[in-house]
Amino acid sequence: MNSIDALKELLYKTADDQLIIGHRNSEWTGLGPILEEDIAFSSMAQDKVGQSEHLYNLLHQLGEADADTVAFTRNASQFHSSKFVELPIGDYSFSLIRHFLFDFAEYLRFESLRGSAYEPLAQVANKFFGEIKYHTMHANTWLDQLGNGNEESHSKMQDSLNYAWNYALGIFEPGPAEKILIDENIFIGEENLRKRWLDVIAPLIQNSGLSLPSNDEWKPIYGGRNGRHTEHLQPLLEEMTEVYSIDPSADW
Repeated sequence: MNSIDALKELLYKTADDQLIIGHRNSEWTGLGPILEEDIAFSSMAQDKVGQSEHLYNLLHQLGEADADTVAFTRNASQFHSSKFVELPIGDYSFSLIRHFLFDFAEYLRFESLRGSAYEPLAQVANKFFGEIKYHTMHANTWLDQLGNGNEESHSKMQDSLNYAWNYALGIFEPGPAEKILIDENIFIGEENLRKRWLDVIAPLIQNSGLSLPSNDEWKPIYGGRNGRHTEHLQPLLEEMTEVYSIDPSADW
């Protein structure tokens, strides 16, 4: 694998994560527990879809199909997203925990990419860094409030954290080109990113009154980066692409 292929893999998995979780989180539109949260989750979902488009445009510059084609014509096995982002929204506590775990991972990913040797990617990372930072602030606020809330809210958040944890570790599934990306200063690599993530989120989780699962229970759920997904992704893609499938030339 050469450096261009390595870069494409990085772009695909980052963009696919953003697109899929953006659509998942948009499912809370009209269903949020309070109006303010309904608006916030919808807005952040829209942000993520927009971020994915910019990354798909970078892929187009590298010879891949245009953003709409890449986003709306692939089947599940062609996506590089982690299994974590494709899981159904579940209880609001799960969506909040996923919001916290995923957005801090993306915040640190984009922070590292701001210094990428591939300048177009560094520019995109800089463009959206502040936006993603806001997402982490929102996530941490709710983690703290509900983790330190009453017995019911604390229990739901802890149960969701326990369920989500190994899926979240799957975000950092290493690719076949990690060494190329690191050697060419394109990306710091998934293992380094995972270490930074743990250093950041562990004290925040502790401050919220929640506890990480014990280390002997850490079993990352991999496969998504290599096209092996849960049964939840293909139905989501069919729903996402319904209008495009009816008329690919439609213009809003």
